[in-house]
Amino acid sequence: MNTQIIKEILKLKEEKNVVILAHYYVPDEVQDIADYIGDSYYLAKIAKSCEADTIVFCGVRFMGESAKILNPEKKILMPDLTADCPMAHMVSLREIEDMRNKYDDLAVVCYINSTAQLKASSDVCVTSSNAISIVKSLPNNNIFFIPDKNLGKFIADNVPEKNIILNDGCCPIHAAIYASEVMEEKANHPNALVLAHPECEADVLAIADYIGSTSGIISYAKTSTSDEFIICTEDGVEFKLRSDSPNKKFYFTKTRPSCSNMKLNTLEKVLHVLQTEENEVVLSKEMRESALAPLEKMLELGK
Repeated sequence: MNTQIIKEILKLKEEKNVVILAHYYVPDEVQDIADYIGDSYYLAKIAKSCEADTIVFCGVRFMGESAKILNPEKKILMPDLTADCPMAHMVSLREIEDMRNKYDDLAVVCYINSTAQLKASSDVCVTSSNAISIVKSLPNNNIFFIPDKNLGKFIADNVPEKNIILNDGCCPIHAAIYASEVMEEKANHPNALVLAHPECEADVLAIADYIGSTSGIISYAKTSTSDEFIICTEDGVEFKLRSDSPNKKFYFTKTRPSCSNMKLNTLEKVLHVLQTEENEVVLSKEMRESALAPLEKMLELGK
């Protein structure tokens, strides 16, 4: 069944000049048929530079929105428009306005894992891979970091010279990776290194041997002389880890960190949008233009 679906996907992709982008957290078989696999920063850059008429973005809603903002002339399709990121909504426009009124010299720094509306209300976007360097480069002393408090705390620890104001938001998947369960895995695999995403809670980061973005974790595991790793991020990353390092061992916590929204991207849904060109990401011209500046600033500062 899957063989026929894959054959149809590849055929339609060529006929319609489509590029398929997939985040590391979507199911293995979807990553396998994608033209590009990556984290949100890498895929944002690919969306900006690729020449295809249509992009099928296998991820969650904010990723498709970012691709549309950067490429208003292209058709952006999503296998499932209901695939959303809860954290992307975890701050209000009123809270941002209140912070701007409260602090002089404030920069609102928005994690790319946010709605187009939140991006439009921010000064610059960042990803987990470039957040520290971008925050350091800003002239502002006061930084309101939205929406993820855990990534914000990680930035604050690494940029102590700035006043990082945290927002009460988080990734439910990373926040549910518990230090106690990481230590259980460590007891079972004492030689394994702990690799953690900065969206994890502080007590998990405190026991990590490496902290970095999804792509950073993959790169670290690939180049490390160690051959056992406890992975503290969403479990879809296992596909790339095993592809890059088939002789290494990767462990996840007992409470498996799996994002049900990312898993809504299936081969059947990829084929469906290629056939019908449904599920197009649509944003008003005003919203696109307002959200473009912080994304472009990210791409500029993140070079």
